[in-house]
Amino acid sequence: MAEKTTVVTPERFGSGFTYDDYIEQIKVNKDRFEHYYNSARLSDDDVAFFRRAKDAGATKMLILGEDWCPDVFRGMPVLAKIAEAAGMEVSVFPRDENLDIMNEFLKNGEFMSIPVPVFYTDDLEEIAHWHERPESADEEMPKITEEVKAEIGDEDEQEFRRTVRERTQARYPAWQVETVRELRELLAEKLSL
Repeated sequence: MAEKTTVVTPERFGSGFTYDDYIEQIKVNKDRFEHYYNSARLSDDDVAFFRRAKDAGATKMLILGEDWCPDVFRGMPVLAKIAEAAGMEVSVFPRDENLDIMNEFLKNGEFMSIPVPVFYTDDLEEIAHWHERPESADEEMPKITEEVKAEIGDEDEQEFRRTVRERTQARYPAWQVETVRELRELLAEKLSL
């Protein structure tokens, strides 16, 4: 089997932003990143698990994202909390300026869905990656949209979008918990934890 080639070399990984530096340079939604960072919670058991994952080899996390994307400003702060709790080195890359990296991690081999955390060993052997948002969010979002449409219709597009956004945001604390659960399951499987 041919070895997978990657554009994520040690030099490239080292050229990304730390999470704090990424937040400092973003142009939009800084308040939303801060809100979701402050609301993200890890249990003591979560912290212990992610530390074990780091000890088992997941020492680095690359994150692809964009500041304008709701899934990113809601999800990347959870990823940052995980990395901080575990002591993982983080390198954040704006997706639109790093399409060569993004192309290695397309959702279903086709979609440039973000955020994408990629877990690596010290020598940048990929352990696992994850896409965008938890499965529960993928299942609930269309239901929320349909419920709002049934209740208020979609003729007033601004009102429709505002209501969908409010209901989606109300679900995000539960989706943060699901994100942590899914990442735990993924790393547990890949690292035999």
